[in-house]
Amino acid sequence: MDLYAFLKRIVDIVGALIGIMVFAPVMIFTAIYIKIVSPGGPVFADMKKRVGKDNVPFTMYKFRSMIPNAQEWLKKQPALYQEYQKNGYKLDPDPRLIPGGKFIRKRSIDELPQFLNVLFGDMSLVGPRAYFSFELKEQEDRFPNTKELIKIALTTKPGITGVWQTSGRSAIGFEARIKMDADYATTRSILYDLLIILKTPFVVLSKKGAF
Repeated sequence: MDLYAFLKRIVDIVGALIGIMVFAPVMIFTAIYIKIVSPGGPVFADMKKRVGKDNVPFTMYKFRSMIPNAQEWLKKQPALYQEYQKNGYKLDPDPRLIPGGKFIRKRSIDELPQFLNVLFGDMSLVGPRAYFSFELKEQEDRFPNTKELIKIALTTKPGITGVWQTSGRSAIGFEARIKMDADYATTRSILYDLLIILKTPFVVLSKKGAF
């Protein structure tokens, strides 16, 4: 492990522990709220595994802000699913959201359980977006010029926050997003990571690019 990787892991562990302690009341309240407004499903989103560093799949923890089996429901709506793919795997408005789901997503409350992923080593505090494997395959087919950028982006752990997450999020298309991710993967700077972490609260409060 080189110096950057070692320091990044220390920052991740300390940051994840602080995040869990600080946001524990919010996470507990959110879990209870989800069970009250949508008792038919789990607290965490039931999603396919995401693609991690070196293309290794992992389970990403995320509070459920949608109806149970939301992805399967969407696939049965051809027009909506086509719009979903066309818009970078986002819908606005999204008919799958539970009551209060939009607020949970806009404030990034659904992302808080990812501190556990960071603690377990699947993710980092800062890194590229955590993609689905089917998403990368479909986007690579659609944009063949992104193939090498995808490979570069997957050389580092995905992050709770990152360049894309603090630069417009859903307002940025896949080609620009994956280039941001690839550029980040080759930067390898603890100072850059800390600057992104400091920028994140302001972006969350502004709700910039959040659906």
